[in-house]
Amino acid sequence: MRELSLDQLRTLVTIVDLGTFSAAANALHLAQPTISLHVSDLEARLGGALLMRGSRRVQATALGALVIERARRLLRDADDLLEVARKHVEGKVGRVRLGTSTGVVVNLLPRVLRKLESSFPGIDVEVNILGSNETMARLQEGTLDIGLVATPIQSSKDILITHWRSDRMMAFLPATWKSPAAIKPGWLVDKPMIFNDATTQMYRLTMAWFAEAGENPRARIELNYNEAMKSLVSAGYGAAVLPLEQPLAAELERHKDIRIVPLSPVLKRHIGVAHRALPGLDKATANVLETIRQFEQA
Repeated sequence: MRELSLDQLRTLVTIVDLGTFSAAANALHLAQPTISLHVSDLEARLGGALLMRGSRRVQATALGALVIERARRLLRDADDLLEVARKHVEGKVGRVRLGTSTGVVVNLLPRVLRKLESSFPGIDVEVNILGSNETMARLQEGTLDIGLVATPIQSSKDILITHWRSDRMMAFLPATWKSPAAIKPGWLVDKPMIFNDATTQMYRLTMAWFAEAGENPRARIELNYNEAMKSLVSAGYGAAVLPLEQPLAAELERHKDIRIVPLSPVLKRHIGVAHRALPGLDKATANVLETIRQFEQA
């Protein structure tokens, strides 16, 4: 004895909705004998008549009405399943795990997430606040899908890193300080300094800038959150070397007690997008990657 099938249930519902076997056959693009076979198979499986022929149209029996009510739910669920599966294949739904630093989260990532919400509202982006080294380790483990990492950074053959953007590093000074038009390492080295944590790529980048000039600054305090560092600069606690991640006017509008001065020599912070090799990416991750790349900056 055949099992119930969605095709049989759809046939039964269509017959009752349209009123005749022939109308159902036309609507479902099936031969009328096939329609009749679907109904007879269902009746044999369920042990009773499902339809009765009236003078003008076919009507459901009491058993048929019960079956049709449940069948409509099953068919709706099946249609929903097909739609969800289609969206998953197209990358319109899914969960993507993203690793990034606090600096990127504050100014850059919100723009990316707003674009994703507009273009792919069905994709859930899980943001993990991590250092670049931990991001790379978790990509290798398979517990992250995409990472925004400071470059250069050691990688493996399984992880691809492409350039995303370069942001110019600037001296963030208390507004009360007097300074030259361009800040050199020798001028800044004796000032109270607010640094990123010594384990970060940002710290190493800044220290290399000083070291190339033969200088070795000491931190008054180390933090891992750029906005907190800017707040301390505003309070006059010290100076910080940080990337300019938005237009200068917008940065100054947010931090009225800070002066932002260029460095000499010029220093840039580079960020890359890291992920596993493309053949192994699901479509949702590929769509998130494509959206991130829309915010590239040389």
